[in-house]
Amino acid sequence: MCEQAMIEPCDTDVLIVVDVQYDFLPGGALAVPDGDAVIAPINRLARAFRHVVLTQDWHPEGHASFASSHPSRQAFETADLHYGSQVLWPDHCVQGTEGAEISRDLDIPHAQLVIRKGYNTGIDSYSGFKEADRKTSTGLDGYLKERGFRRVFCAGLAMDFCVAWTALDSAAAGFETYLFEDASRAIDTNGSLAKAKKDLEAAGVRLISSEQIRRR
Repeated sequence: MCEQAMIEPCDTDVLIVVDVQYDFLPGGALAVPDGDAVIAPINRLARAFRHVVLTQDWHPEGHASFASSHPSRQAFETADLHYGSQVLWPDHCVQGTEGAEISRDLDIPHAQLVIRKGYNTGIDSYSGFKEADRKTSTGLDGYLKERGFRRVFCAGLAMDFCVAWTALDSAAAGFETYLFEDASRAIDTNGSLAKAKKDLEAAGVRLISSEQIRRR
């Protein structure tokens, strides 16, 4: 076992790097405050993990989560869609655009999988595991279990949405789950960060620092 105060990543551990894309970085269409600060700690973490998975927001034009798809509605308002309440976002991470590209400043050449999400026009997708209807799977759960992973470590953008939902779904799927607070940043709209932290604690997700990872 490798459970200790300092965590040394094992072969059954995987790091999930969530949505470090240009539209979520400074100057992007949906820039997360201080979003570029996650890149250096993520790069350090990635060197300690043999196994890394990336997620990528990948929306078609006219996506249902875009405020522009709802006449008279503004970004960051909510709307009732067929699967429930949905925050309306500025157009972002549109398929094939530079804003949708994963940052070239990430130094993770050994990443083994990229999970694209949010490509269904009528359903948003924060989590790397399930879309926002909470029914449609991305296949990540099966991939991780098929490969024998037991612990999942999450980092990226934004902590209160895509990172938190990924961590929550990881825990629900039975993985021991950790979230790196210093390698994540939040949008924090309408109390979303406080809610995310409460939900993470209730689900047993452990909030830790990248400094707790023993580097190779």
